[in-house]
Amino acid sequence: MKKFSFISIGIIIAISTFLLGFNFNTTKEPNSYYQVYLDNEILGTVTSKKELEDYINKKGDSIKQKYQVENVYAPNGLQIKKINTFNNKLSKIEDIYSKIEEKSPFTIHGYVFNIKKENETIKVYVTSPDIFKDAVMEMIYTFVGKNSYQAYLDGTQLKIVSTGKEITNVYLEDDITYKETYIPVSETIYTTSQQLAKYLLFGTTEEQRKYIVQAGDTIESVAFQNEISVEEFLISNPTFTSEKNLLFPGQEVTIGVTDAKINVVEESYVVQDIESNYKVEEVYDDSLVVGTEVVRRAGENGLERVSQEVKRINGSITFINPISNETLKPAVNKIIALGTRQVPSIGRTGDWTWPTDSGWTISSPYGWRIDPFSGERSFHAGLDIAGTGYGSPIYAVTNGVVTDVNYGSVNGYYVTIDHNNGYWTRYLHQNSWPIVSVGQVVAQGQVIGYVGSTGAATGPHLHLEVWVGQPYRGGYTVSPFSMY
Repeated sequence: MKKFSFISIGIIIAISTFLLGFNFNTTKEPNSYYQVYLDNEILGTVTSKKELEDYINKKGDSIKQKYQVENVYAPNGLQIKKINTFNNKLSKIEDIYSKIEEKSPFTIHGYVFNIKKENETIKVYVTSPDIFKDAVMEMIYTFVGKNSYQAYLDGTQLKIVSTGKEITNVYLEDDITYKETYIPVSETIYTTSQQLAKYLLFGTTEEQRKYIVQAGDTIESVAFQNEISVEEFLISNPTFTSEKNLLFPGQEVTIGVTDAKINVVEESYVVQDIESNYKVEEVYDDSLVVGTEVVRRAGENGLERVSQEVKRINGSITFINPISNETLKPAVNKIIALGTRQVPSIGRTGDWTWPTDSGWTISSPYGWRIDPFSGERSFHAGLDIAGTGYGSPIYAVTNGVVTDVNYGSVNGYYVTIDHNNGYWTRYLHQNSWPIVSVGQVVAQGQVIGYVGSTGAATGPHLHLEVWVGQPYRGGYTVSPFSMY
């Protein structure tokens, strides 16, 4: 009896020792497995790296179809490291996949283009570099014109005989680099050049707003009331070739608010015939009653053949360098006799003198535009008159009293004149401290300063503002053309 008990106890101890000393998750020899990490967090252990990668690719059919690619890859933060271990506890591939899918987006092979701006870098993801190249070409065609650009490339531009335009250079102003990468599918990835070109032009791929033309609408009025420039209207509606094209009631047009992500620069040599405004000469006649005006001679505009070097960025003029100016037909000045030889401080409310010499070009009209410095949409409250050259004279548009002679970081050197008839005018970006002083009475056509590029200016020009009421004290601006 005792013998049996000792034997039984021995067997029990032996079995217990065997069971307690054996771990079902370990082996006597180490195994080679793969440990899976996502952003340094362990997700589990698998037998085959390729098996996990193949499973990710197999499960990504919807991604492949969306982006028209052959393979789907692990997230960029995923690491699969080979390890040797005695522990043979493994994770299911399906469980690892679910954890990855929950924590981080999968990737596809593609390219990232970096567009370096002054204060930011814009990243554009594409499945092929040709998509970006073709989209940029669409941008160039939009701002330069497809036929014009092709003729420039081929060297087949028509030579200028009398008037015309010859493109001398086209380039991108931005620093653009690219590299191959694996793109997270959470990013915006472009698969067509048309889709990307829309983003590069408008800053979005969403459909642009539509407008139904009303009776009396013009391209200029539609653009103004929708807070875009005429150039933006023409870009968004390529069937129109000029702001003078007619609209008809019920016609649907696109209101394209541009927010270009790259800058297409076009430099050209331009020769054009520009009408030169006649000047108004005042003579004083003591035989006439004070305040009486008599037209002694009607004015007649002249014609100038003007040659200029013009720089445009995304279709907008940013710099004009005058080359030559030939008078084809001289202007005949209008002569008005006033009923006193004393210069009145009250200006007329119409028939104003043009504020610059002939040969001018309107580089930026009164209305909405993309600011050339900030790149943001803003209201341009004046008229930019360029092309007469640095240091050319600036004339008072009509009689008045100088109320402000000053300098500002945006306005540069400027003059403000009160015409004592409800209107005020301001003359910005002069080349130096103006030659008139506060309180001085100036006559219509009198030189009050010279064209410069001080303040926020991309080149020499006069920025003319017309105010109804005192500037910034209850007054508001109107289009200067309304006074001519």
